Amino acid sequence: MPTRDRSRFSVESLALLWAARESGVIDALTTNAGTVEAVAETAGIDRRAARITVEALASMGFIKRVGDEYEITNRALGFLAKRDVRSIGRLPNALDRFSLYTDLPETMERGEPPALPEEWTRNRLGAHDATDDTVVRACVTAAVRAAPDATRVLDLAGASGTFTREFLARGRDVTFVDTPETVEVVRPLLSRGGAELVAGDPTDPPVANFDLVFVGDAFAGRDADEAAEIVAAAHDALEPGGTAVFVDALHGRCSTDATTQAAVDALALGHGDLHDESAVRSWVESVGFARQTVQDVPGTDLQAVVAERAVD
Repeated sequence: MPTRDRSRFSVESLALLWAARESGVIDALTTNAGTVEAVAETAGIDRRAARITVEALASMGFIKRVGDEYEITNRALGFLAKRDVRSIGRLPNALDRFSLYTDLPETMERGEPPALPEEWTRNRLGAHDATDDTVVRACVTAAVRAAPDATRVLDLAGASGTFTREFLARGRDVTFVDTPETVEVVRPLLSRGGAELVAGDPTDPPVANFDLVFVGDAFAGRDADEAAEIVAAAHDALEPGGTAVFVDALHGRCSTDATTQAAVDALALGHGDLHDESAVRSWVESVGFARQTVQDVPGTDLQAVVAERAVD
């Protein structure tokens, strides 16, 4: 089974790793350059810069000296192994975001989404898959407690499928819906686990009649209109009397760190926003849910919005 990298990195570490990736040092080391001289020549950078970078990467555990040359270690697999999201980990996505953060002033001035890094989708899914197991279990537990008798679950906009796998482990029948691009990436992993995979627009899913609809990372990465659409989509995918559970960090209830993360991502990506509880409640009410509650997810910095569809 692939090793999941759930490491977190300082700003300085991200800066060095980002520079190593963008300058070609990582590519050089993962192909045929095993010495400082070879790295400098292959990447086309100053020898001093190559030496400092290589020594720093070695101290961080991404490469190791074997004889007279350096070789990559398992910690660097996220730069190479892209087919299975479990092998990617958090780091490549963190570097993608760091790259976007360096362009923040220009993005803020233009007011338009920037061009995304080349491997954005796979790296984003790798980071999502590396969500702490305790957080995944806590979110699924909150959903199961909200609808204890639910057997048919829709994981709407399910990303890497880490929540799908937890629902499957608890004996639920799970349908996973996300964009065709996402489904293509996660199909090899999720189809083996028994989930039904459906490629489609999460704001207009081509499936319905579920006891429970679960939406992780429901709001922060979406503009208000899209967030309202995902709420409406969840409502329409439920059987009468079914339950929808939306999980995210709500502005005004979550920590300052979570708010800062949501804010900088919204600015850097050119979409998303800081959505508070009152906004979410208004979306839930407007689509016709009969009842709603908002509760903290124990052991996390997340909130669960639980909404029940009326019985016809």
